[in-house]
Amino acid sequence: MTTSHLAVITAGLTQPSSTRLLADRLTEAVVRSVRETNDSTDDVVVEVVEVRDVAHDLTNHVLTGFASPELQVRLDAIAEADAVIIVTPIYAASFSGLFKMLIDVLPADALRDTPVLLGATGGTSRHSLAIDHALRPLFAHLGALVAPVAVFAASVDWGSQDAGLLGDRITRAGRSFAGLITGASKVRASDPFDDVTPFAELLHGSSRA
Repeated sequence: MTTSHLAVITAGLTQPSSTRLLADRLTEAVVRSVRETNDSTDDVVVEVVEVRDVAHDLTNHVLTGFASPELQVRLDAIAEADAVIIVTPIYAASFSGLFKMLIDVLPADALRDTPVLLGATGGTSRHSLAIDHALRPLFAHLGALVAPVAVFAASVDWGSQDAGLLGDRITRAGRSFAGLITGASKVRASDPFDDVTPFAELLHGSSRA
């Protein structure tokens, strides 16, 4: 049995929040699909990063450059994950500022070659375009393997008449992302000092010139 580590970033500001609810639903769909895809030979360990819980630590990190122990544990969980689910509320047609602060303090290349599933919530479906014009470019810039299927949930999507349609979209995203997880392996960032020319060799080459 192999184990995949899944980090779930949820950036809702209230408790409870529709953002956390969508993150939980996406996580359930992904875990279920991974196990079905591999005939239960794979397991998934989930670590949820609630950005709200470390809001003050994020501010201090931005100002001082140092992460608190509580924040560092969460940053390590994201950087070491085999795949990441990200769900943020949409404000003013883009992701929340608190969410962006977390992304800004992640280690360089932390998400490179990492499968990422995008989710977002908002008051109206008009905000759904923020996934494509704000979130996708951000994670493409970070070198992540962004899943083609994302999920946006507006307030109306949680109503009784629309919850079934949202459930179908969540299931589809979970299946798609499970295929990305099981078919892609993360390449860890290389140490730039692993392949350094010895100083003596540099001197030797210089003397021949």
